[in-house]
Amino acid sequence: MSAVISSGRAAKATEGGGSPDRKARKARRADKGAKGAGRQLHGGKITYAVLILFTIGSLFPLVWTAIAASRTSTRLAETPPPFWFGGNLFKNLDAAWNDVNMGSALLNTTMVAGTIAAGTVLFSTIAGFAFAKLRFRFKNLLLMLTIGTMMVPPQLSVVPLYMAIAKLEWTDQLQAVILPTLVSAFGVFFMRQYLTQALPTELIEAARVDGASSLRIIWHIVFPVARPAMAVLGMLTFVQAWNDFFWPIIALTQAGNPTVQVALTGLGRGYTVDQSLIMAGALLGTLPLLIAFVLFGKQIVGGIMQGAVKG
Repeated sequence: MSAVISSGRAAKATEGGGSPDRKARKARRADKGAKGAGRQLHGGKITYAVLILFTIGSLFPLVWTAIAASRTSTRLAETPPPFWFGGNLFKNLDAAWNDVNMGSALLNTTMVAGTIAAGTVLFSTIAGFAFAKLRFRFKNLLLMLTIGTMMVPPQLSVVPLYMAIAKLEWTDQLQAVILPTLVSAFGVFFMRQYLTQALPTELIEAARVDGASSLRIIWHIVFPVARPAMAVLGMLTFVQAWNDFFWPIIALTQAGNPTVQVALTGLGRGYTVDQSLIMAGALLGTLPLLIAFVLFGKQIVGGIMQGAVKG
């Protein structure tokens, strides 16, 4: 009888949480998990190999541009092509700089890209906030129409847009490139999606109760909350405007107020195209973006990481 009673007690103990040894093992596992929670994860050899391959693939076009800019056009036409730097880099850079007035083109491109990025971030954030948190008639219909404009090829709007620019006498002027791209449907949709999740509706309602106007809510609440997304959108828009070629080559001329991409077309004129000179011009047009990312990359990445941390 005593054996039956002891076995029953053991069964109840097992049902109530297991043996003391099992509880001790669970406690040790919990301690190991707590100690490892603050550790930094390290990738294996395969992870590092994949990252190295991606890094090499990303840097190869830039390195090849610099190599080609340091060679002669005759050497670039030979087989196999050169895979190391030559001695004509600074000579070709100087020729490209003076041949198409690259200094003026870089200044024009900086003004155009900076204005487009600032305008797109400002207007897209305000419009995205309206679509995300405000209530008004036909909101969903207007949002669908805005997204639908992304499906229209830009080539279809070139003729009427150029006619409007010509009637305003803005041909070969920088505002002809800036104004048509101050707002983008992608930017509005991007900011709308971000603010829908990142901006609590209760915060806006509390500001309304305190008597804050819409402008004050946008300035003191929406902009600080949307700062990470604004940094990403501004970076993407700036790079896109810097590299834009289709509309600037139509609205601007190489002899008037060219951007970098329009100015580069002047390096390829003539019966014999000097590929090394074109590569030198492309390298000059890329360097400002690299310098800007080196100077402000930490702030941009920090702003993006702020949006990834909640609470």
